[in-house]
Amino acid sequence: MASNNHFTNSRSNLSTNSDAAEAVRNHQQQQSPGVTFARRTSSGRYVNYSRDDLDSELGSVDFTNYTVHIPPTPDNQPMDPSISQKVEEQYVSSSLFTGGFNSVTRAHLMDKVIDSETSHPQMAGAKGSSCAIPGCDVKVMSDGRGQDLLPCECDFKICRDCFVDAVKAGGGMCPGCKEPYRNTDLTDLAEDGHQKQQRPMLPPPSGGSKMERRLSLMKSTKSGLMRSQTGDFDHNRWLFETSGTYGYGNAFWTKDGNLGSEKDGHGMGPQDLMSRPWRPLTRKLQIPAAVISPYRLLIFIRIVVLALFLMWRIKHQNPDAVWLWGMSVVCELWFAFSWLLDQLPKLCPINRATDLNVLKEKFETPTPSNPTGKSDLPGLDMFVSTADPDKEPPLVTSNTILSILAADYPVEKLACYVSDDGGALLTFEAMAEAASFANIWVPFCRKHDIEPRNPDSYFSLKRDPYKNKVKADFVKDRRKVKREYDEYKVRINGLPDSIRRRSDAYHAREEIKAMKQQRQNKEDEIVEPVKIPKATWMADGTHWPGTWLNSAPDHSRSDHAGIIQVMLKPPSDEPLHGVSEGFLDLTDVDIRLPLLVYVSREKRPGYDHNKKAGAMNALVRASAIMSNGPFILNLDCDHYIYNSQALREGMCFMMDRGGDRLCYVQFPQRFEGIDPSDRYANHNTVFFDVNMRALDGLMGPVYVGTGCLFRRIALYGFDPPRSKEHHPGCCSCCFPRKKKKKIPEENRSLRMGGDSDDDEEMNLSLVPKKFGNSTFLIDSIPVAEFQGRPLADHPAVQNGRPPGALTIPRELLDASTVAEAIAVISCWYEDKTEWGTRIGWIYGSVTEDVVTGYRMHNRGWKSVYCVTKRDAFRGTAPINLTDRLHQVLRWATGSVEIFFSRNNAFLASPRMKILQRIAYLNVGIYPFTSIFLIVYCFLPALSLFSGQFIVQTLNVTFLIYLLIISITLCLLALLEIKWSGISLEEWWRNEQFWLIGGTSAHLAAVIQGLLKVVAGIEISFTLTSKSGGDDVDDEFADLYIVKWTSLMIPPITIMMVNLIAIAVGFSRTIYSVIPQWSKLIGGVFFSFWVLAHLYPFAKGLMGRRGKTPTIVYVWSGLIAITISLLWVAVNPPAGSTQIGGSFTFP
Repeated sequence: MASNNHFTNSRSNLSTNSDAAEAVRNHQQQQSPGVTFARRTSSGRYVNYSRDDLDSELGSVDFTNYTVHIPPTPDNQPMDPSISQKVEEQYVSSSLFTGGFNSVTRAHLMDKVIDSETSHPQMAGAKGSSCAIPGCDVKVMSDGRGQDLLPCECDFKICRDCFVDAVKAGGGMCPGCKEPYRNTDLTDLAEDGHQKQQRPMLPPPSGGSKMERRLSLMKSTKSGLMRSQTGDFDHNRWLFETSGTYGYGNAFWTKDGNLGSEKDGHGMGPQDLMSRPWRPLTRKLQIPAAVISPYRLLIFIRIVVLALFLMWRIKHQNPDAVWLWGMSVVCELWFAFSWLLDQLPKLCPINRATDLNVLKEKFETPTPSNPTGKSDLPGLDMFVSTADPDKEPPLVTSNTILSILAADYPVEKLACYVSDDGGALLTFEAMAEAASFANIWVPFCRKHDIEPRNPDSYFSLKRDPYKNKVKADFVKDRRKVKREYDEYKVRINGLPDSIRRRSDAYHAREEIKAMKQQRQNKEDEIVEPVKIPKATWMADGTHWPGTWLNSAPDHSRSDHAGIIQVMLKPPSDEPLHGVSEGFLDLTDVDIRLPLLVYVSREKRPGYDHNKKAGAMNALVRASAIMSNGPFILNLDCDHYIYNSQALREGMCFMMDRGGDRLCYVQFPQRFEGIDPSDRYANHNTVFFDVNMRALDGLMGPVYVGTGCLFRRIALYGFDPPRSKEHHPGCCSCCFPRKKKKKIPEENRSLRMGGDSDDDEEMNLSLVPKKFGNSTFLIDSIPVAEFQGRPLADHPAVQNGRPPGALTIPRELLDASTVAEAIAVISCWYEDKTEWGTRIGWIYGSVTEDVVTGYRMHNRGWKSVYCVTKRDAFRGTAPINLTDRLHQVLRWATGSVEIFFSRNNAFLASPRMKILQRIAYLNVGIYPFTSIFLIVYCFLPALSLFSGQFIVQTLNVTFLIYLLIISITLCLLALLEIKWSGISLEEWWRNEQFWLIGGTSAHLAAVIQGLLKVVAGIEISFTLTSKSGGDDVDDEFADLYIVKWTSLMIPPITIMMVNLIAIAVGFSRTIYSVIPQWSKLIGGVFFSFWVLAHLYPFAKGLMGRRGKTPTIVYVWSGLIAITISLLWVAVNPPAGSTQIGGSFTFP
C-alpha cells in the first residue's frame, strides 16, 4: 500500500511472505475497528474530533459532522464485526475521500451532496432522522428501505453506536424512557418483519482477512488429483471420485451432506450430468454457401484480373505522355495492394447468436449447487468517461448513467464507475442528481419493462409508448415519471447557475468574516480590502477539492487532488421489494440500485496523465479494489444502453465453453441524430457490419473504443489459458528452441509472456514491479481470474469454476478500501510500473483503443463481435462536415502513429494469424493511400489539359479489363450487402466519404505523422469560423453549419481543377481540326467519377438548401466558360491558328 495513506489495510498472504508482514497483520487484527472522520471548516482546514473536543464544540454553529473513536476498554468492547462493518459502510458511502501525492487521505463526511432532498437509503447524504443522544448527530438505524428502526416502544431515536453502548455499558436501558430493551439483539431487530428463507450453505471459513476469505474458493481448486483426457484439470470428475467439496457453491453436494434430493436422500452423480443434454450459450451462424462461395470466387477472379491488367499496363506504355502513364501505373499498383489488404480479411465472415434462456437456466435457476436460484453470474464493472462538462453536457452523461443503473443484470453484481477527468463540481452534482432520480426511474423500468432505459430517449420516442403494455397503472405511472424527469432536466440545466450563485454567496460571507476579523485586530489602522481566493463550494458548505470555477493552485483542471465519492453504496444481497404506498406502486418490484462511484483521479503539474487511456487505467485499479468485477464494460458518456439485456448477451460469450480465451466482446456502434440521407457516412455501417463481421471469423474484431466488454485479466497483460505452443521454425534443426519448463495448473491461467518466446510463470514477488505497490490490487488479480472462468458444468469445459461459487454476498466497503483506491488513482502510482506499456489501456497513440486490442490479439487472445437484434448501445456522432473531418483526422493520425511504432503488424508475434495480421497492417497503412488518391484525382484534369490520356488509345483490351474490374467490384459489393445486411445506399455513401476523407483528413494525418516522427514537430488543424447554425428548431441544424478548416483545401482544389479541365477539354475538342473524342471521353469519364464522389462535400460547402444565391451558380458557370475560352486562345489546338475551326461530330 502507498506510504502516504494513513488508513489501516489488511493484507492477504498472497503478497506477503515474510514474518515481518505476518507480525504487522497480527498487530492490525488487535486494533479496534474504526476510522476517525474529520470535518472541514469554512476556511477549508480539516479538524479531527475526539471525546475531549465535544464539550467545547457542541455549542458551535459551524460544527457539522464527526465520529467519535473510543478505544476499547473492559466496559466498552467493540461491537460484533458484521454490525461494525455495516456501520462503517454507512460512513464510507456518505464520505468524500480525497488524497494524492504527498498528501494525507481524508474522508469528509457529508450530510448533503446536492441542494435537493435525497431519500434513497443507498444514496450518499440521504435524509434521515438523527440520533437523539446529546452530542451525537449520526443517522438512526434503518432498514433496507430507509425506514427508521426504533428498538424501544417509546420510539426514542438512537443510532447503532449509541444502541450498542446502551446495551453493553448501560445495562440494556433505553436512554429515553429508562426502561430495559425487550430485544437487545441488533441483528434480530434489523430483520424483524423481513424474515427470509436462507439457502443451505457450508460454514464459512473462520479467521483471516476478507481477501483471504474471498480467496478460499479459489484455493480449493488448486489440486492436481485428476486430469481429463485433454490433460487439463477435470473439476467434475474430481468432485465425484473424491467426494470433494469446494466450500460455498459446491458443484455437486456430497451424499453425506443431506443436501441432495429430498425423496431418496441422495445427491447428484455423474450419470445425472450426462443424462441432461448440455446446451451452449452461443452458436455460430455460417453465411449461406450460395452467398459466400461466389463471394470468395469473385475475390479470386478479381485478384487474377488485377494482376493481368497491371502487367498489361506496365508493358504498354504511352509514349506520347510517359509521365501521365507512369503516375497512373504507380497509383494503380498501390490501389491494388490496398484493396488486397482490405479484402483478404473478409474471406471468412460469420454471424453469431446467443441464447438468453440457457444463460438464465444455468446461472439463475435453482439447482442442487444453488438451491435458492440466486444469480451465479460474475460481477461486471461499468466505466463511463467524461472530461469536460462544457463539451460533454452533464444531462447526456447522467442519462447514460441512468441507463446503466436500470440495466437488466443482477443488481448486486453490477457497479458503475464514472471518471470525471476534469474534476468538475458540475459533473459531481449532476451524478448525484442522477442517483436521486434513479430511485424513481429504475423501479419504473423494472416494473413496466421499459426500453430503452435512457429517459431522454424513451420519452422522445415517436412510436406508440403504450404498445404491449398491459398493466392498468402504466399510464398513470408514466405520467408521473415524465413530470419528475422534466423537473430533473430543469435541475440539471440549472446546476451551473446554482453552483455559481452558491459560491458567490459563500465567498461574500467569507469576505465579510475576514473584514470583521481584520477590524478587530487593527482597530485604529486603515483597513485595506481583503482578497480571498474565490473558491467553489459544495452543497454542504465546504470547498470543492477538485477544479474550481476560478482556477487556483491545487484546484485547476491539471492540478487537483484525487476524489472518490460512493454515490450509491453497494446494495443488499437479497432482493428488496417496494411497497404499494408512495410515489409508485412498487409491490413485487426490486428497488435496489447498483453501486455507483464518482472518481476523479489526481492531477499534478509535471506529470503526463495520458488523456483518456490514463483515466481508464485509474478506473481499472480503483474498481479492482472496491468491487473487482472480473469483467469491465466501458462506454463513452454519450453512449447509453439501448438494449437492457445487452450485458447478458455479452456474458453469454464469456461464460460459454472456451470463453476463458476471449479477451473482449465488441458491440457495434449505432448512432442517433444522423440526417436521414447520412450525407457523410456517419453510421459507418460498412465498417461495423462488413469489416467487423469478417474479422469475427478470424481472431476477432478490433477494439473501437466504446461498447466493449473486457475480461479484466486480459487487460492486466496476462496470456490466455491453454496458449498454443509455437511451432518450430525452418532452422529448428540447427538452432533448436529451448525446452520450456512445465507450468503448474494453478498458474496456467495467470502467466505473462516476456519479450522472448518463453512463457514467464506468474511470480508474485515480481508482480509489484508490474502493477505497483498496492497489495489490495495484487491480491485481487487471482480472484478476478477465478470468478471470470466459465461454468464447469460439462467435462469438455476446461479451466472452469464450480456452479454456485459466485452466490456469496459481496463484501461491505470500509474506509481502508476506499482510501487504498485513492492511493492507486494518484498521479505517481504508475511510475516505474508497466501500466500503459503492457498493462491496461496502452499509451502513446491517439487511437489507444486499437493499440490496446492489438496487444491482446498479439498475446494470443481472441475477441468476439456481438450483434444483437435490438441495438445494444446508441450514441451520437458529428453530422457537421468539419467536425466529421476532424474526427477522421484523429483516427487517421492514430493509424500513422501505429505504423511508425512497435505496434506495427509487421512486428506481430507468431500467435497472431496471418489474415488478422493483414487486417492490422491495413489499419496502419490506409492513411498513406491518400497520397496516391490525390494524384489520381488530378490525373483526369491533367489528361484534359494536355490532351493526352493514361493509355495511348482506348483499345478493346483496356476497355475489357476496365469492364471486368468494374463488374467484379459491383458484384462483390452486392454480395457484401447480401451477407452483411447493409443497403446499397449505405455502401455508396461509404465510397463517397472514403474519397472525401482520403483527399483531406488522411493526407493531413500523414503529414502530421511524418513531421512528428522525422522532425519532432506537432501541428494541428483548427476551426476558424462558423456560420449557418442559428435555427434551433431544426433537428439537423448542425448539418448546414459551414466551419472553415484547412482540411477543405485539397478537395476544393480537386473539384475546381476538374470542372475547369472538363470545360477546357470540351472547348479544345470542339475547336480542333481533328477532334480527339476518345481522349475527351476518357478524361471526362474519370473527372465525373471524381466529382460524383465529392458531391456530398460540395453540398456541405453550400450550406442550407435554398440559402445559396442563384447568382453564385451563374457566376461559377461564367468563370468556367471564360477560363476555358482563355485557355484555347492562349494554347490553340494543333492545326488551327485562330479561335474556332471546323466543327464536326464524330
